[in-house]
Amino acid sequence: MTGKPDIWAVIPVKETAAAKGRLADAVPRNLRAGLALAMLEDVLAAVAQARGLAGIAVVTLDPDARALAERHGARILTDDAGGGHTAAVAAAARTLAAEGRGGMLQMPGDIPLVGAGEISLVLALRRASPSFTIVPSHDDFGSNAVLVCPPAAVPLTFGDDSFYPHLRAAQARGIKPLIVRQHGISLDIDRPEDIAAFARLRSRTHAQAYLERHGLTSKDHQQSGAVA
Repeated sequence: MTGKPDIWAVIPVKETAAAKGRLADAVPRNLRAGLALAMLEDVLAAVAQARGLAGIAVVTLDPDARALAERHGARILTDDAGGGHTAAVAAAARTLAAEGRGGMLQMPGDIPLVGAGEISLVLALRRASPSFTIVPSHDDFGSNAVLVCPPAAVPLTFGDDSFYPHLRAAQARGIKPLIVRQHGISLDIDRPEDIAAFARLRSRTHAQAYLERHGLTSKDHQQSGAVA
């Protein structure tokens, strides 16, 4: 693609006090908010260093997430921020579309292995607008990054099985979806087995450091689970 893009990264963040309930067997309740923020910091750091973005928007009502996002130069959006991932992304798409932005790159805040180079590649590979680019989760069920140009060209609906429905949604709008597979983006931390797989990689991330600092990477801990 040529020309300067006007694409914004959009990262929805739920209230961290209630974050990551499905990690209950691996991470104690009092540590889940901190883990969510550590993962968000990894994502924000990668997004801030990526080439080809016009800006970053974090959709949240959480004060800690807001403070972290602002430190990375992100804009804060609050419309439908408490309505769940799908509602938050839809509201951000409407806002960006009303402003005449060229596109929206939706990413979750729980993919700590994401690299700036991966994001830059997704942006560089996009097709002429209207276009739809998607990076699936490692199991081909989730949609871990979705680039929509213009922002509201394809309605997005998230859940445990959103990848193939998103492909069909793009096709229904007459847009041929582009699938890009990226290792870092593909690994979201949603279940205890994700924590174990992530910890084995020994990455130099805020999330890894947080797990190690709280003793959540030991073999005994991963086998027995945590007591909330």
